[in-house]
Amino acid sequence: MTRRAVTRVLVYLSLIAATAVVLLPLAAVFLTSLKSEKEMADGSGALALPGDPFNVGNYVTAFQDGRMLPAFANTAIILVVAVGGTVLIGSMTAYAIDRFRFRFRRSVLALFLVAALVPGVTTQVATFQIVNSFGMFDSLWAPIALYMGTDIVSIYIFLQFVRSIPVSLDESARLDGANAFTVYRKVIFPLLKPAIATVVIVKGINVYNDFYIPFLYMPSEDLGVISTSLFRFKGPLGAHWETISAGAILVIVPTLVVFLFLQRFIYNGFTRGATK
Repeated sequence: MTRRAVTRVLVYLSLIAATAVVLLPLAAVFLTSLKSEKEMADGSGALALPGDPFNVGNYVTAFQDGRMLPAFANTAIILVVAVGGTVLIGSMTAYAIDRFRFRFRRSVLALFLVAALVPGVTTQVATFQIVNSFGMFDSLWAPIALYMGTDIVSIYIFLQFVRSIPVSLDESARLDGANAFTVYRKVIFPLLKPAIATVVIVKGINVYNDFYIPFLYMPSEDLGVISTSLFRFKGPLGAHWETISAGAILVIVPTLVVFLFLQRFIYNGFTRGATK
């Protein structure tokens, strides 16, 4: 009983510590967003309470001066097209790898793994030249094309689900005269709903929060996204951290709401994909 009690105490302590590690930075950002510029200049601690707990001026400034409304629109366009392309390309790739037999099939999977191990920063010079040569630089098509390059995680999630679908369904459809694309469209793709939900959420959060690619490939202020819009409050002589924090809260809230409502799809998708 003593050992079991000690184990339970350690489990709860580890959970409390993990919760503190996650919530303390968020609490610091939220409290900073409610402080005035004078309070920030006085050097008060990150977790110090603001003088006016109902100060929303920083949120108004972040939304208006940061041009977050067009930034949200640009982000939505990139998100929908890129995630939709990722789902389509990833599911087709998984279908082709699992259902078709061709030479170097295993080598293709190995190359996917090798590509996933290469840091993306090391290939940015060549990637930038390719994007620029296609005339996509400083346009929404640049991040869309780069995000649509399906990552290995999405391919493997789809691959695990495709392997769980009986081949007899394909054979029955082919007996009715369906070709390979029809089998994919009418048999395979509708059965991939849990995997699609998982990929959409995971990929969507990554695209929504990414800063590097939009900042590098869309320098124009008219093409800002929510992650780069906050960079407008960073100057050569300092940064307006109270405004940046307010903007960060505006960016975090949609992601947090979506995750809380759809988290069961993430857990179910990964669990089912791992056990099939």
